[in-house]
Amino acid sequence: MSTRTRIDTNSRRDQRLDWWRNGLQLNLRIRPAGFAVALVYAFACWGARQISLDQFYLPAGVRVAALLLCPARLWPYLILGEYAYFAQMRYPMIDKYGLAWVVIASACMMPAVALVVRLHRRMMTAQTEVWLLSVAATAALVATVLKLGLSHLLWPVPPSLPILTSAARFALGDYIGILTLAPLAVLWTKRGVPYDWLAWRAPPTVIALSSLLVLGVLTRLAAGDDMTRTSLQLMLALPVVALTCMHGWRGAAVGVPVLNLLISATTPSTGLPGSFDAPTFATQQVVALAGTALLALGAQISHYFHQYARRDLDGQRAVTLSRTAHIASEMDLRERALGLRRIADGLDVSIQETVELLKRHGHHEPAERLLRASAAHSRQFREQTSMVYPTALEQVGLYLALQVSGAREAWDATDRVSRPRLGGDPCRLSVGLQLATYRTLTDAVSILLKNEYGQIQVRARCGQFRQHRGILVTVGLLDVNRSLSPATLALVTERLAARALAYGGTVTCHRNRIRMLLVDAPASAARPSVPTPLVLRENAL
Repeated sequence: MSTRTRIDTNSRRDQRLDWWRNGLQLNLRIRPAGFAVALVYAFACWGARQISLDQFYLPAGVRVAALLLCPARLWPYLILGEYAYFAQMRYPMIDKYGLAWVVIASACMMPAVALVVRLHRRMMTAQTEVWLLSVAATAALVATVLKLGLSHLLWPVPPSLPILTSAARFALGDYIGILTLAPLAVLWTKRGVPYDWLAWRAPPTVIALSSLLVLGVLTRLAAGDDMTRTSLQLMLALPVVALTCMHGWRGAAVGVPVLNLLISATTPSTGLPGSFDAPTFATQQVVALAGTALLALGAQISHYFHQYARRDLDGQRAVTLSRTAHIASEMDLRERALGLRRIADGLDVSIQETVELLKRHGHHEPAERLLRASAAHSRQFREQTSMVYPTALEQVGLYLALQVSGAREAWDATDRVSRPRLGGDPCRLSVGLQLATYRTLTDAVSILLKNEYGQIQVRARCGQFRQHRGILVTVGLLDVNRSLSPATLALVTERLAARALAYGGTVTCHRNRIRMLLVDAPASAARPSVPTPLVLRENAL
């Protein structure tokens, strides 16, 4: 081994032993706010213990709620606060239960539940709050195992109550206590999520909350009759079901804690923490199952509601983009039509100058022929230009634009389209909606002319429902005994539905006719919506 290698080996050995000579360096930051959190937590546990029973143990809910509300860096202070709470409560019990139980049982409860919450941290990022039920059940089971296990191992005299009976009381009491306070803590952590709490002022919500309180008072008054009291306690779940159906998980997160508190308030008690009421315990088992089901149901309702709302918002954005694209396309066609119109005006001026020049040189007959040909071609050119973009629609509205456009001339040339029956005032509609109606109507007539035979009737009526204005257009065959062919139906869906949907409407086919509804967005609307169908009667067309 070379001298250099020997030196490097000795250097590494010295570095490994350096920690033994110099000690370990720990960066421990003392937070004054942490001691305040520990103090508040200790007082909260003490106050919750004063109104708790073994079958309704609120300190378990305070423990989980504190872990959910506080960041992980403050959890050591929560452990300190709980140890202080247990110390003042269990110090007088040393002579009866032993010092080992007082020290160990007081120190291991919060770390064990904190580990449970920590293991659920990935589930907490899910879109549903079902993870809370897993936290509550696991924390209740862990706390029960620790309570019973340490009491049987460390007490001088083991508990006289059967272990299964004690386990049922402790597990149910902890679980109900967690379901009472933890949902409220989760609601607080989600206070930044946009939500319309004004919806809770609606009459159905107020009635449900009032019914919950009234039933609670009646249950308290019926304390002497166990049968009536049990029935009323079970009926307390009905308003909570209504709140869950109306407000999803938030309704359950408010209703279930209130339900548990009311049942606890109506439970007969000796005033001691360990008092027990068997009829209420049976009711609490049912209520615990009902609360679990309601929280799970509310979480699913909120989840699917958010999915639907997101899809609805995406659909509204797609409709807005589609409408914008249609309007942009129409504006491009408008510029082209105006350009063609300028070219036509220039040609007319040039031909008029040529005609005048021919007349001055005595060529009157060629000048007349040129003038007649020019007038005919100019009229046809302008008709075709109006089919590119109906500029008359901006001045005289949809109905008159249909009468003077090239589309009307093309319909008359087929001798198959009868005189349109038009009603209402289209000028009250936006220009974009009138343009969409013009395109949809002409496309529908074109589809029927190419794929069906017989006479065609065009009918349209404008109307208004509340803040929404719209137009209903019907293009159909005069022969009521005929039905549209499958090929026609496919073309209608392919070519007409997109423009109608962009304007919040629908396109449907019924036997021999095509019905198209297009709706204008209200002026006060922030984004387009699909309103209730307008009061437009097809049989009145």
